[in-house]
Amino acid sequence: MPKRSSLYLSWLLIWLLLTMAGGLTWSRANAEGCPTNSDPIATDRPDVTNSSLVVPTGSLQAENGIDWTVRQDSDALSGTNTRLRLGIARCTEFVLDVPAYAEAFNGPEASGFTNVVVSFKRQLPVPLGFDLSATAGLGFPSGSPKLEGRGHQPYIQFPWSHPIVQNWEVVGMFTVTWFPNDSVRNPTFEPTLSLEREFGSHGDAFVEYVADYDHQRPSHLLDGGGSWRFSKTQQHDFHAGFGLNRSTVDHYFGIGYSFRLDSLFGNAGSRP
Repeated sequence: MPKRSSLYLSWLLIWLLLTMAGGLTWSRANAEGCPTNSDPIATDRPDVTNSSLVVPTGSLQAENGIDWTVRQDSDALSGTNTRLRLGIARCTEFVLDVPAYAEAFNGPEASGFTNVVVSFKRQLPVPLGFDLSATAGLGFPSGSPKLEGRGHQPYIQFPWSHPIVQNWEVVGMFTVTWFPNDSVRNPTFEPTLSLEREFGSHGDAFVEYVADYDHQRPSHLLDGGGSWRFSKTQQHDFHAGFGLNRSTVDHYFGIGYSFRLDSLFGNAGSRP
């Protein structure tokens, strides 16, 4: 009964978040802050902190990557880590995390597929130069229980960003994930903080801190990387990181490629 009550509470929180975001009245001034086809690609890769911006209305964005991870003397290769983002309305997107396969070559780590995760993301109007989005999603128990645990896993998430000086930006994210079938991890809080530097109109680099808090020993991670947009709708990226304590990964490295297809709904994503 407690597990069922926790799941009902998680669904209630997600419903409240989506109702709040969907019920906002958007003026033309607020809508101007959301990306359009004329804006360059902005991805949730390669850092853990997701973009505070949504994809343009009528655009489909595919973000893909491969990671090599070392944890407790286990080497694991995972891929493709694919996220599909579809702009379904003004300042709103649908997100699908496609299952990836992780192959552990040695040590105690398990191999298997990750879960399917379905989410909705809404960019919100906020003052003082901030960009903020609210995301609500649900992980389905389709992957390996040894990797992902059991049962449905709802979450809410708030990525944000703010420029500080020319070409520099501070970004962050706060995520709460519920694991109704795993009392040790239910709930898990993940704050992130990242400092990003743009290099012209095509490149950027970042350094990032990530923490996870549940009913076990907290984990702390430091990573960094960068991306290069060789066209308005295509991007290569890389990232590398290491754990700051024994509760997280030893170290990892990954590369990725992302692209965006515009105007799938006509000119819905163009700036008026």
